[in-house]
Amino acid sequence: MRIAHLLLTRRFAGSERYAVELANAQAERHEVTVLLRHCAFEPRADAIAHRLSPKVQVVDCGEWLSRWRARRWLKQQRPDVAHAHLSGGCRALRGLHVPGLRRVATLHIHYKPQQHADLDGLIAIAPWQLPAIPAALRARSVQIDNWTQAPGFDAGARERLRAELGLDANTVLIGALGRAEPGKGMDVLLDAWRQLAPDPARARLALVGAGGAWKSLRASAPAEVLMPGFVERPSDWLSAFDVFVSPARNEPFGLVLLEAMRSGLPVIASASEGARHLAEVIGRPLLPIGDAKALAAALRPLLDAPPPRQAYALERFGADARMAEIEAWYARLTPAG
Repeated sequence: MRIAHLLLTRRFAGSERYAVELANAQAERHEVTVLLRHCAFEPRADAIAHRLSPKVQVVDCGEWLSRWRARRWLKQQRPDVAHAHLSGGCRALRGLHVPGLRRVATLHIHYKPQQHADLDGLIAIAPWQLPAIPAALRARSVQIDNWTQAPGFDAGARERLRAELGLDANTVLIGALGRAEPGKGMDVLLDAWRQLAPDPARARLALVGAGGAWKSLRASAPAEVLMPGFVERPSDWLSAFDVFVSPARNEPFGLVLLEAMRSGLPVIASASEGARHLAEVIGRPLLPIGDAKALAAALRPLLDAPPPRQAYALERFGADARMAEIEAWYARLTPAG
């Protein structure tokens, strides 16, 4: 099968991780191409191109007119499947009709008629997304969970990173990992932390991730709060944490929740869409969205005695089975005429 992924974004985050991991896995069995904006090739930690397998063909669609260049490539090369991720890729497929081409997209956030209505099929990453899809398109769509390829707990990484941070072995490290943007609720976690006001020798907070709200969060955070920005190895930070917090207002699936559980961390989460979908696996009561007081109350007992790492039932989130589901769904779709 010839598969083209359209990923016309600038920086690497959770949705980009999904697209990269999917393309890399598919390239083991199929002819896979990923179409990127020129900025995705830049020599920076949060770029995208360097994360792709050598078995993946990569196309530079330029910085300007990237959607037009992607459409031209699809018309010329005529792959079997064009799989779009996020708004730029979806808009490139809108109104494009190439004989034999199946035009699909993953709903990384929610259904948007202007981006998705014209496509041949959609992958919903969680059940809550399905009702918004019109009935005719829903009949050609499928719900397939995200997966995790996170390496899990690494005692060596924990010891190394905590030493670099100057953390005592007994200091409890509460952590959140995600983009610094309003939907992720990092401001709510900061508000809760200010209410707790723990002794920094006893407990510290880390907000890991970059984004448009990083500067304002840094300005409002106590000086002892760790905010490293974008990190190349988030799994090292998950190993260093003692408790993981997802204070999100909006979290469509919550890949980071899977990664935290893969590392065995106790998870404190607000009742975002993704956390509700994963609530049975998380195994702890979810908190009201945006409620810093409730979050502080949930964290307070953990500052003295965080629970030990635990094993979660993550079998259904194995990558191989989810990849097979996606490829089988491709095969069932009727190509565009």
